[in-house]
Amino acid sequence: MLDRYVLGDVRRISSEAPIPVLHAQSRRHVLGGAGNVAQNATALGARAILIGVVGEDGPGQELAATVAAEPRIADQLVRVAGRPTTVKTRFMSGGHQLLRLDEEVTDPLPPDVEQQVLARFAAALPGSDVVVLSDYAKGVLTDTVLERAIALSRAAGVRVVIDPKRARFGAYAQADVLTPNALEVSRATGLEATSNEGAALAGEAARLQADAGAVLVKRSEKGLTLVRRGAAPVHIPTRAQEVADVSGAGDTLVTAFALALAAGAAMPEAAALGNAAAGIVVGKHGTATVTHAELFDALHRTELLAIDEKVADLDGALARIAVWRAGGLRIGFTNGVFDLIHPGHVRGLARARAQCDRLVVGLNSDASVRRLKGPDRPVQNETARATVMASIASSDLVVLFEEDTPLRLIQAIRPDLLFKGADYRIDQVVGGEFVTSYGGRVALIPLEEGHSTTNTIRRINSGS
Repeated sequence: MLDRYVLGDVRRISSEAPIPVLHAQSRRHVLGGAGNVAQNATALGARAILIGVVGEDGPGQELAATVAAEPRIADQLVRVAGRPTTVKTRFMSGGHQLLRLDEEVTDPLPPDVEQQVLARFAAALPGSDVVVLSDYAKGVLTDTVLERAIALSRAAGVRVVIDPKRARFGAYAQADVLTPNALEVSRATGLEATSNEGAALAGEAARLQADAGAVLVKRSEKGLTLVRRGAAPVHIPTRAQEVADVSGAGDTLVTAFALALAAGAAMPEAAALGNAAAGIVVGKHGTATVTHAELFDALHRTELLAIDEKVADLDGALARIAVWRAGGLRIGFTNGVFDLIHPGHVRGLARARAQCDRLVVGLNSDASVRRLKGPDRPVQNETARATVMASIASSDLVVLFEEDTPLRLIQAIRPDLLFKGADYRIDQVVGGEFVTSYGGRVALIPLEEGHSTTNTIRRINSGS
């Protein structure tokens, strides 16, 4: 598709009808539809082969020239006489759409054009890492094209990600992943996808309908729900900070998701990356792309600003751990009072974090500390201690516990690795027997000489 924009301002209402009069000031055009997917792929550092249909008309020439200006996009478009190029023209004022004009024909492709599209697809498949089939219901992805493209991809061992538009998903049979939005999955299955539970049920029904490996339900401001064969659903909250325009957000999400899969990411991790990319692009006006640098910066910025988010109650912690575990990450656990953080704590946490993918820190509550250490402890309250602990890079999640020991926490989390200081023996570590019972491991971390919270407090009280 060709996405055109007419930009201007509105100063009055027409005397002919109660409509605004747009004073056009500038015009531009960009690749839309699957072309937007291709541009997003190149913006994230990939190369794209763009296959589709355009007309032998002025918009088709504009579109071809735009593709030619992108050195990382290979043009494999089929030119068809008598079929107009799909054009969407948006009339904009102050960042807001006043009107969209669609010029298109959505009749199914005739058999000879289907064969041309499939021939180009078959030629492009060798050496490709992932296939994205973007269905915009414009008549290009016919039953024949879909069935043959999926079969060719499976035979070549290339994963297929489909952004669907059909009222029913049977035509996408054997796809690896479908990425419908909540409305599309509800329409296809008859199930509401507004809540986490509803989205999971609708996603699974859609997956069964298409006999697909997975369904990723796009739920706008509610984030994503990932449903896979033989795995628990994963819910990923939205990352959008400020919404300027949702045009093309689905294209951006499916592109980043597909590229992450092609690069070897686990599906939940790929979904999280796609979610982050979509959160960036909705902050831009018009059909837009996300660069590798923007995605990296957004992910890194979130890490830096997420200190408060790293402190969770047990239910919140278990939900986050489930996402990590679904992505194949190894979970580590350690615990302590951590009253006055010193270099020994920091180095010990770093050593623990180096042996796992995510480190959960159990933190004694104030009441728990008073029972263990006496009425004068802790020096810092639990909120202060949790905030300081969350600010340490080695700590991925902080959970307070009220009991004298973290056994209940360990039993709920079921960590892959349980860490404790080397002043303990393996058989003295609380929860150690439980962790080893299911194949987990207990690891003792060497202590740093010369560092002790108790000694520090004693020196402060003595004035030395």
